[in-house]
Amino acid sequence: MSSAQVIFQVLGIREIFMMKKVVLFLGCLFVGGGLLAAEISKSDAAALLQKAEDNTCFYNTDMKGDYQIVHDKPGEGRNVISAILYRRDSQKKWTILITGPEKDKGKGYLQFDSNIWFYDPADKRFTFSSARDKFQNTNANTSDFAPQLYVSDYSMESYDEVKLGKFDCVVFTLKAVSKNVAYPELKLWVSKDDGLMRKREDYSLSHQRLRTIAVPSYQKVRNTEKEYSIPVNMVIQDHLRGKKINEKVEYEKTVISISNVVFEPVEDLVYTKPYLETMSVR
Repeated sequence: MSSAQVIFQVLGIREIFMMKKVVLFLGCLFVGGGLLAAEISKSDAAALLQKAEDNTCFYNTDMKGDYQIVHDKPGEGRNVISAILYRRDSQKKWTILITGPEKDKGKGYLQFDSNIWFYDPADKRFTFSSARDKFQNTNANTSDFAPQLYVSDYSMESYDEVKLGKFDCVVFTLKAVSKNVAYPELKLWVSKDDGLMRKREDYSLSHQRLRTIAVPSYQKVRNTEKEYSIPVNMVIQDHLRGKKINEKVEYEKTVISISNVVFEPVEDLVYTKPYLETMSVR
């Protein structure tokens, strides 16, 4: 079986996107990673990494978007979660309100003062969470919904120019300098022309690969001042959580789809515990 076939089988791309051209694109994205001669300077590589971080941060405005999180567990079926995300990156605040399925409606997450809280309306209690915690037992972490601080939280250990599918990229090896990160080491593929993250691998301290994230495409969203690049889908494969089916291990995967993104002011109340408490009873 070829590498492309393995990736397709594990990620289930044909089921997820139902579009042949996306399947072919992702095949190139995962398989095509040939190393090129390292011509980029260290200063240019550092600038590109800073741009990659800046592309995930919205410091001049609030952001609101609809999120669909599809979690596939081999042999157990699929769980679909709907949520609304609000972000105020300038104050390091964000709120996630779960709107479906019905049994989970009203649950939510809240970050403020560098703390993350999970709210369950069933017992009307807030419990402490962290950037490392899984979002609703999917393969996504709560940190995946926040700005990605590749420069602020990591040091650049190495970089190389590579070809990733149709993209000319720089692949970075990053090691954490902060204790508040979900993973101590990352490999990050960033396209050179726009500074967008195309692929990421998360590693443990012992250099074991834990997750792979791919972003097949981005959507452009403009407010009155600036145009932002937002992933259309994020495909997350978990290399630790899987099941043996027909003598073959199939790994769990989660696809995050983002739509209806707007950049405009949001009421301060949205980033508070009373907001989640109020919304849970509606």
